[in-house]
Amino acid sequence: MSHSRRGVRGFTLIEVMITVAIIGILAAIALPSYTYYILRSRIPEATSALAAKQVQMEQWFQDNKTYNTTGTTCGLPTDNTAYKYFTFSCTATASTYLITATGSGTMASFAYTIDQLGNKQTTGALPAGWVQPTPNNCWVTAKGGVC
Repeated sequence: MSHSRRGVRGFTLIEVMITVAIIGILAAIALPSYTYYILRSRIPEATSALAAKQVQMEQWFQDNKTYNTTGTTCGLPTDNTAYKYFTFSCTATASTYLITATGSGTMASFAYTIDQLGNKQTTGALPAGWVQPTPNNCWVTAKGGVC
């Protein structure tokens, strides 16, 4: 009685190993790109809110002839619950202010500021591959100091 393997179907060990290697290579390429994409997609929360808060500060100044309310408190709403990846703070004098967006969670290394003159800066200790621009007069939105 001889046994025939004609009807047996399946994958050889080599075929499975090649498939696993290909998946590993694709994952090694795709994961950093995906992480970079996610970081970049979260930055507009900070930049758009800073721009909106700058307008609010100017409106406050037009109405009150000062940027602060009492002490160093800005004339801005202090509600940070509307934001998922950044918290906002502001310090002010009668004639100056500085609004800061500080990243939290996966965005913790990002921080941006804007003042009453419209001067923008990236102040955080950015992740690997991200650098602060020279001169530091904009909000970095991509690797290499791209604003």
